[in-house]
Amino acid sequence: MPPTVRPEHRLSDEPATSDRFVGGLSESIGGPLGSHAVRTSSRFWTPARVVLLLICAMLSFSWMQKSPCRDGAWADMKQYKYFCYTDVLALYYAEGLNEGQVPYADHQVEYPVLTGAFMGVLGLPVHSLGQQGAIDNPGQTFYDLNAVVLSAFGIAAVAATIAVRRRRPWDAAMFAAAPALFVSATVNWDLFCVGLAAISITFWARRRPLLAGLFLGLATAAKFYPVLILGALLVLCIRTGKWKEALATFGVGAATWLAINVPVAILYWDSWIKFWDFNSQRGIDWGTLWYIGAHFPRGAGQYGFQYFQNLDLDPEHATLNVLYLGLFLLSCVGILIIGLRAPIPPRLAQLAFLIVAAFLITGKVWSQQYVLWLIPLAVLARPRWGAFLAWQAAEVLYFVSFYGELMGASGRQVFPEGVFVLASILRLVTLAVLVGYVIRDIWHPEMDVVRDTYEGEDPDGGVFNRDEAEPPLIAPPSLVKTL
Repeated sequence: MPPTVRPEHRLSDEPATSDRFVGGLSESIGGPLGSHAVRTSSRFWTPARVVLLLICAMLSFSWMQKSPCRDGAWADMKQYKYFCYTDVLALYYAEGLNEGQVPYADHQVEYPVLTGAFMGVLGLPVHSLGQQGAIDNPGQTFYDLNAVVLSAFGIAAVAATIAVRRRRPWDAAMFAAAPALFVSATVNWDLFCVGLAAISITFWARRRPLLAGLFLGLATAAKFYPVLILGALLVLCIRTGKWKEALATFGVGAATWLAINVPVAILYWDSWIKFWDFNSQRGIDWGTLWYIGAHFPRGAGQYGFQYFQNLDLDPEHATLNVLYLGLFLLSCVGILIIGLRAPIPPRLAQLAFLIVAAFLITGKVWSQQYVLWLIPLAVLARPRWGAFLAWQAAEVLYFVSFYGELMGASGRQVFPEGVFVLASILRLVTLAVLVGYVIRDIWHPEMDVVRDTYEGEDPDGGVFNRDEAEPPLIAPPSLVKTL
């Protein structure tokens, strides 16, 4: 064997060989890698570097896509017609940052504490520079600065994905090239949380439970969804009986979250509690399962079913809260049963993806940028391009139709209500199909391409594996020459 070729069980996965969708596309350029191909020694353009370049390019293109709205001059619904609306710029003014107000201390913020701190750390210096006349358009500067920092967290999330898939570096390209990332990267501050959560998973995979807990606590203090990853750890603890490291992660995560939240709660209780009150009192939001029920086209110009419409009549939305939380808890029970009865313990990413997907499918709020929560988990759970791209196409279709819906709500009808409902259904169905594929891989682990690459182990599993599933590679992935 040539010294530049690694042992067979250490080779990187070749997507054109293991993925039928990619293999079919590769026929246009000569087909999958030949069985007699030789991998050369290390070169600069390794797969990891190509993927990191791809995510940098994607985030740059995303910034360009939002650029028509950067100046804040949103006349004649420009922010909707050009699909460039972003909360980052809108909330610079709505949250009082343009007036130098400190989040929580001077102005109640509807976001968790760390996201509010993120807004303030970037927004207050921008306001100060604007007051000094150093910048002409503080809102535009604020957006650009946020775009740069959020992009850094997006790159960190892709790098973390590569770190736990070194034998499958091209999987991270699914994240880097995701169409929904292109349109949603800077709609809100979710990439901040996504990056922290991805780093947490990487530390868990490296058997560093304390650091995993630290970053999971930080992520939960930025957006609440990462706490759902603890549910995946809990299922695997029950299945394997390995509790020590997971409890350390739970403890450090809780301590981190409390250290960030308790001081703000003590000093500014009304501001701190707003996030919880705001979410409990929110009604049926656009694009959710509940919205579909309340606006489903029934023909003859009639939309929606009375039962779903009545759920939004209560200003406290008590019944709606009970129903969606009940459905989510039932989904979690189902995931627990799957985790306990599967032939072998499921992979951590599979369970985390199922839990977060269930939270969105059953939830009363499913904002357009929430897709960013799922993309890295979907890539780790099932790195297959076909169903992933179908789901991404549905997300982009929903994104486009959502802006048409916003224009209609602003008095300029673009299309009938049924178009947006159809886009919402497609988003829900394609995600549900992806959920089904992940469950199939859990029940039939021989169909799981990740386990196939890692000799049956879970590269994200950490202590749940017999041995470390991701030992250092002999050499970095390299370019390919065909003989």
